[in-house]
Amino acid sequence: MKIGRLIAATLILAALAATLYWANRRQQAEDAARLLRDAPVKVLSLNKDDISRVEIKKKGGDDVVLSKSGPQNWKITSPKSLIADQDQISSVLAALSPVDANGVIAEKANDLKPYGLTEPILKVSATVKDGKPQNLLIGDDTPTGDSAYAMLEGDPRLFTISISTKTSLDKGVKDLQDKHLLPVDFEKISRVEITSPKLNLAFGSDNGQWVIQNPKDVRGDTSKLEGVVEQLRTATMDPGMKDQERKKAASSFSSGTPLATVKVTDQSGSQELQVRKNKDAYYAKTTAMEGAYKVSNGLGDAINKNLDDFREKRLFDFAADNPEKIEMHSGAKSYFLTRSGEDWWSDGKKMDPVSVDSFIRAIRLLSAAKFVGSGFSTSAATLTVTSMDGKRVEKVLISKNGSRYVAKRENEPLLYEVEAKGFEDLVKSADEMKVAEPAKQ
Repeated sequence: MKIGRLIAATLILAALAATLYWANRRQQAEDAARLLRDAPVKVLSLNKDDISRVEIKKKGGDDVVLSKSGPQNWKITSPKSLIADQDQISSVLAALSPVDANGVIAEKANDLKPYGLTEPILKVSATVKDGKPQNLLIGDDTPTGDSAYAMLEGDPRLFTISISTKTSLDKGVKDLQDKHLLPVDFEKISRVEITSPKLNLAFGSDNGQWVIQNPKDVRGDTSKLEGVVEQLRTATMDPGMKDQERKKAASSFSSGTPLATVKVTDQSGSQELQVRKNKDAYYAKTTAMEGAYKVSNGLGDAINKNLDDFREKRLFDFAADNPEKIEMHSGAKSYFLTRSGEDWWSDGKKMDPVSVDSFIRAIRLLSAAKFVGSGFSTSAATLTVTSMDGKRVEKVLISKNGSRYVAKRENEPLLYEVEAKGFEDLVKSADEMKVAEPAKQ
């Protein structure tokens, strides 16, 4: 009797285990089917890095062909060879990789006319490494306006796709062309050259600082040089120009007075910009594209300068750094300062920080009112500043010539005429330096 109950219990337990096993298997199958059902349908599945060519055909518009010319570089090859806007190209590639369907309207569509696909509004062909193009056909928008009808050539299914995908692919030459008059990588430019009747200047970047390369041994005003670069960086053409405006710009450039030629070089090569002035406006031609274009007065004014305009007018270069030593001789007086940490010392005595800061500020403000060709005679004052952990030592000599003060940096020929007030403020701040008050107990 006990054995019978045990056998019965064992059979019941086995039946329950089998039921549970098959229930779990069924649930897993249902979950897998649901995931497959809920997964987005791919109209087109591509890896953007594998795409080497894209052709966009617009109904009633010009065809545009984009070709990959480098790992991350694309160009327009038709209807004519043009430099492409890499950001716009990235948007097109992102829209193609992949193209997800919002829905499947029909597994096999027979009549395509109601969906605008008999003559598609857009046909986008993407060619990958194997050379086989994938042709995406895009038709009318859906009644709700948030999707568009689409098909993949060779696939009988009719889909809807996001309207944003259609917008990203609905591009023409004007959208995809680089609008920059100087389409170079301004983060990696090695040289900028400005040539004009009154200027022959070349400058480049040295550890993040703009420095004049030609003429040699000229200290450049980094803010002025940066201003030129920024104007060149933002100089663009208007792709929406009408024919009449194009003709006017071409005529104004042709009859304008040559102002300057600017050449910008990066790691991929060089581009040039010719700038002319016509009345109060500036016009330019570039090697990057055809035609002439009106440019901003800011660009024209930035390059319409002589060499002195680009020179650094400050006598000292340590402005952004905290000096370590300062030595000044003025008449019968001498001043010696040495910094230790945040404290300044002179002749073994700790100096008042406020008075020393005023003195350093006066040194930083010493600058040329203008550059002169003569006027320096006997030195009336000398000032030596050491900074950058002793790596930079700057010495300035100042001469009094009548009511003028003329200064020069040691071993440099350029003469700086300094305003009398600037020199007088320097002498006054030196005289007003004092020893720090003893700390209160």
